[in-house]
Amino acid sequence: MRRIRYGVGMSLNGFIADRHGRTDFLVSDSTYDPAPFFASIDSVIMGRLTYEGAVRQGMRAYASLRNYVVSRTLSTADYPEVTILRDTRAVAELRRASGKDIWLCGGGVLLASLLAAGLVDTVELGVSPTLLGGKGTPMLGLARRLPPAVALALTHHRALPSGLLVLEYAVRKTAQGAAEPRRVRGARA
Repeated sequence: MRRIRYGVGMSLNGFIADRHGRTDFLVSDSTYDPAPFFASIDSVIMGRLTYEGAVRQGMRAYASLRNYVVSRTLSTADYPEVTILRDTRAVAELRRASGKDIWLCGGGVLLASLLAAGLVDTVELGVSPTLLGGKGTPMLGLARRLPPAVALALTHHRALPSGLLVLEYAVRKTAQGAAEPRRVRGARA
């Protein structure tokens, strides 16, 4: 089964966009190579709010990826460059289809829905050494249906020269809701 991997950049205090919807506060690092990530996926899923923000900024689709938007309101005729999925059942079907991993891109509303449905496999964060003042979009601030507890297990971490932290967590639950122990890549013994 394909994995659904939530991947997002954020400020140290948890914002994924500023009050204007921009992400120019995110730090890039020349030692970070995104090629392995993009080689491991063939699809991207966004929620309606994330997609509408991308369209406002002039981006309608990721080249060389199958683009999906989860929305009950967007019209397929208005957005022919993406496939509209109407609910989490359609996401579950996509996950069962053959192919590479799927990138869940963007905000917390869809993340919360997919976590509640048990469809997210990893949470991958690029934490910028920036404190964003004022209002903005918190990673899960707009989500209304987050499960009471989601256990995560750290599987990879890396601190880059710029101060950018790359963190990867597996979504894990045991019968008691505790994270299953996992080996951490990048940790010092």
